[in-house]
Amino acid sequence: MLYLTLILCFLCSILITPIVKKLAFKLGATDSPNKRKVHVKIMPRLGGLAIYISFLLGLLILQPSSPYHAAIVVGGIIILATGILDDIYELSAKIKFVLQIFAALIVVMWGGVEVEFINLPFNGSLEFGIFSIPITVIWIVGVTNAINLIDGLDGLAAGVSSIAFITISGMAIVMGNAYVVAMGTILLASTLGFLLYNFHPAKIFMGDSGALFLGYMISVLSLLGFKNVTLISFVVPIIILGVPISDTFFAIIRRIYNKKSLAAPDRSHLHHCLLELGFTHRETVLLIYAMSAMFGLAAFIFTITTVWGSILIITIIVLAIELFVETIGLINKNYRPLLRIMGILNKNR
Repeated sequence: MLYLTLILCFLCSILITPIVKKLAFKLGATDSPNKRKVHVKIMPRLGGLAIYISFLLGLLILQPSSPYHAAIVVGGIIILATGILDDIYELSAKIKFVLQIFAALIVVMWGGVEVEFINLPFNGSLEFGIFSIPITVIWIVGVTNAINLIDGLDGLAAGVSSIAFITISGMAIVMGNAYVVAMGTILLASTLGFLLYNFHPAKIFMGDSGALFLGYMISVLSLLGFKNVTLISFVVPIIILGVPISDTFFAIIRRIYNKKSLAAPDRSHLHHCLLELGFTHRETVLLIYAMSAMFGLAAFIFTITTVWGSILIITIIVLAIELFVETIGLINKNYRPLLRIMGILNKNR
């Protein structure tokens, strides 16, 4: 039944996307080019609706069961509605942020999806207490926006999200979490069907309706798979989402470093930097896909290694990210502390 459902979701997404494209033009849900954006013509941007309709079909067929299900679906509807309204009317950042927090609180307060503690690697546990709710809300809202921030090239957010769903679903299979497997694979099939129209050269954008919804679902599903587990395992969803999380993190650092508003848009995200280095649109997207896949693979290795092995992997990942960030100028062309240290060490040899 699962395989048949996934095929139907994939086909539904393929069939419904052209209809949504026409609807986007009628509703005025379009994206005009400007100096910050890469595309050069007016594009429809309601693609998230096509993904959601296909996802909804999968839910109706499989009817996955979980104590968290109703809250997750209601929160998803709020996020989708927020994205649709933004695609049509361009909501302010404050309104979108408030609605995202509201959706997250529904999942946490009503659904009970909450990280209450983590078991420390060597001994004891760390109780979050009154901070468990804000920590969970910050995670959901943070990942939701992280996917939205990388949605700057044709097929980028859809592809990175698909890789995240593959990783989350694969690990859920190993852990025997049937609910996460069902939800993750339905979302994967729905997103891949849309990706056929969204990959470069794109015929339609997913818009905030798609980026926010996919980010929200990734944040919740990854949280369900690693709820109240060890500190090492708690890092796994962070590794899975290494590309969007690191891009968002360094966007914040970049704006602080350059003394700019945290809400100020710029052309210094990961994909912009790679384009400036001379990579083509398609090469940039495929390169970021490869990075996402490597993070996913690292997450798998992470779960089967020892504590010290996990610490070694974290150290290697952090150093590799920092070197990459400095090399491509993700924060600032002059920000190169680690490269300077390496240069000094080489001179002293």
